[in-house]
Amino acid sequence: MGKSVDFYFDVGSPAAYLAWTQLPALCLEAGATLKYRPMLLGGVFQATGNRAPISVPLKGSYLFDDLARFARRYGVPFSLNPHFPVNTITLMRIAAGLEMRADARVVVYLGAVFEALWVNGMNMADPATAADVLQAAGLDAAELMALAADPQVKDRLRLQTEAAVARGVFGAPSMLVDGILYWGQDRLDFVREALSA
Repeated sequence: MGKSVDFYFDVGSPAAYLAWTQLPALCLEAGATLKYRPMLLGGVFQATGNRAPISVPLKGSYLFDDLARFARRYGVPFSLNPHFPVNTITLMRIAAGLEMRADARVVVYLGAVFEALWVNGMNMADPATAADVLQAAGLDAAELMALAADPQVKDRLRLQTEAAVARGVFGAPSMLVDGILYWGQDRLDFVREALSA
């Protein structure tokens, strides 16, 4: 049986977006399975005492310059979202609901949401904007919004967030291979090495 990568993410993280642009091809190349693990980054911060880099002005400014450098290296579009930080609880509940149901639409969903946030700078916390983005991606926005309101889905996201912390996750993106944690989109080389070991 091949290896797998547990990808813990929140779509509100620009670094998670950059990791997401690379992980599917990296896993395909390694013959590994990519397992999406939606979590609520705010919940992780609260549980671990961590905080967003943007809350430290010099670090936040540097970080976005660095993310832009990585985007150029990866050959992917990237722009700072003017609405950052974005409340992603509804978006992450939808991701958790799709993951919980092993729904293959999670790939299309994440593509639409990540692009809206980190390429087009849209305010995805606005329900009407989010609905328009989902419909344009060929998804049933009403169905997905209803999924986000499902108590089982809400529990799933909460439990997945708690599980992430229990596994040592303190930020996004976090990738686990063979129980070893790799934090940050700039650690993908280590993920690649772990998959080939």
